[in-house]
Amino acid sequence: MEDCIKELRGKGYDVPMYPREPSSPEEEDIKSRYDSLMGSAVNPVLREGNSDRRVAPPVKAYAQKNPHRLGIWSKASRSHVAHMDKGDFYASEQSVSVKSDTSVKIELDGQVLKAEIPLLAGEVIDASFMSVKDLCEFYEREISEAADSEILLSLHLKATMMKISDPIMFGHCIKVYYKDAFAKHGKKLAELGANPNQGLAGIFSVVKEKCSDAEAKQIMDDFEACYETRPWLAMVNSDKGITNLHAPNDSKLLAFILQ
Repeated sequence: MEDCIKELRGKGYDVPMYPREPSSPEEEDIKSRYDSLMGSAVNPVLREGNSDRRVAPPVKAYAQKNPHRLGIWSKASRSHVAHMDKGDFYASEQSVSVKSDTSVKIELDGQVLKAEIPLLAGEVIDASFMSVKDLCEFYEREISEAADSEILLSLHLKATMMKISDPIMFGHCIKVYYKDAFAKHGKKLAELGANPNQGLAGIFSVVKEKCSDAEAKQIMDDFEACYETRPWLAMVNSDKGITNLHAPNDSKLLAFILQ
């Protein structure tokens, strides 16, 4: 991001520098606007030309001369990988080759999201959707199984170039994993604007800012209590207690990796 900004400024574009540690409301606004473009949405710009995955010849030559051997895989390992088998984008995807010039619209539950999309003869249009019901049932099934089996739970979402859908799917996992806490405080959290799509960090930040100390402590204690019945979570930073559900990531693999 910063290299891209420098390049644009070098070509005469008067764009602001990215403030890593904003010190004023103006810088907070600049950082927020830049952060909204972070993730896979900027790949076509910031990662253009990065599709060539060939390694440098010296690296390849060294690897060929010194091959890495995998260790013996223990049959006692209880690792388990699960993925949705219905209701996901893969299951619903359909493609159509348009025979003549026409237009289509995007409609969801009677609400028109986009009134007209013009198409030319010979173009291919592709669409898919995900069932929230099937997604949440999948989450609950795998979370419960991990708890019963006493194995670690790690969520990975595949949403390449899906900056909108990834946090939404992530948010549903937050609500399912911490379902007891949401049963108690879901209405209050919604009123506060604590969006589960932003992960635990986002929820707790809003709670600490907008609730009294006593109310914030009660909400956070109820989230903490969920760990008594839910499976262990993979940690991003165990020293700071940051779990895999701390914040969304726009380029994860939609699968549960249970180790």
